[in-house]
Amino acid sequence: MNGVPRTMRAVRLHHPGGVDALKVEKVPVPRPGPGEALVRVEACGVNFIDIYKRTGLYKVPLPATLGEEGAGSVVAIGDGVLAASVGERVAWAGVFGSYAEYVVVPADRLVPILAEVSAVDAAAAMLQGMTAHYLATSTHPLQPGERCLVHAAAGGVGHLLVQIAKLRGARVIGTVGSEEKAVVAREAGADEVIIYTQQDFVAEVTRIAGERPLDAVFDSVGKPTFLKGLGLLRPRGTMVLFGQSGGPVDAFDPQVLAQNGSLFLTRPTLAHYTRSRDELLARAREIFAWIGAGDLRLRIDSEYPLDAVTDAHRALEGRRTKGKLILRP
Repeated sequence: MNGVPRTMRAVRLHHPGGVDALKVEKVPVPRPGPGEALVRVEACGVNFIDIYKRTGLYKVPLPATLGEEGAGSVVAIGDGVLAASVGERVAWAGVFGSYAEYVVVPADRLVPILAEVSAVDAAAAMLQGMTAHYLATSTHPLQPGERCLVHAAAGGVGHLLVQIAKLRGARVIGTVGSEEKAVVAREAGADEVIIYTQQDFVAEVTRIAGERPLDAVFDSVGKPTFLKGLGLLRPRGTMVLFGQSGGPVDAFDPQVLAQNGSLFLTRPTLAHYTRSRDELLARAREIFAWIGAGDLRLRIDSEYPLDAVTDAHRALEGRRTKGKLILRP
């Protein structure tokens, strides 16, 4: 691998724990095997799933390099690779080990980046952008005039989900934790914004839209909001639980769904909405096209060097962010 160093820096996790469990270490640069590509990482995203894995909520084999998405340039390919070429600008999601200067990615999981989209924007758009895309277009395909609630509407996924919901003609109510975040949600297009630290979101949704007004609830918070949200759905409405930043949902009797109107409940994950390369490319291409056309506006909260990964995790875990956090190896 001409021009590629033998060692690199990577964020390593040897045991579950707090941010101090994250260590930036020198490790060998991996080599691509058959069907794989080695990518020089220019930017990688920081997400709640990284926190879940760091703390041990989601189990991973240890030691491990964290990170699940990024963007950069292909520097080497393994045998049989047709989906990528050396020098190509690419992005990826759902590939473990991205908090590093180099990462090996299955070539069929790489997507080409449009010329008008930067590496930072591409990294910011992969996990959260494609998550917002599948939530609003596939999990509950929002229709013009439908009403939905988006929790954490100023966060990484929420900010994009509000915009995509509006692109599909839906009416959006968002919840946020501060006046500052309310501005972000309104700029994204939310029709109504509820500051949950000052207002009861159930009472406010009912005041704004009436009894049981919602076609869908998109909940990334979990325990504090889940059961309350069920009571806001119309009969046969959809509860989309796609995260748990506020803690895992307690066990409950599924009969609650029947009592609240034969509701639908789903706990989706991106991997099941990008199972084929065709589906992966279709979602990524639409996201990048929206970004290139200015129809989808990314909000980068902060960029951190790899050595400041603990600061990035503290900011995200403390819910102090107003958009995407990016590491720059």
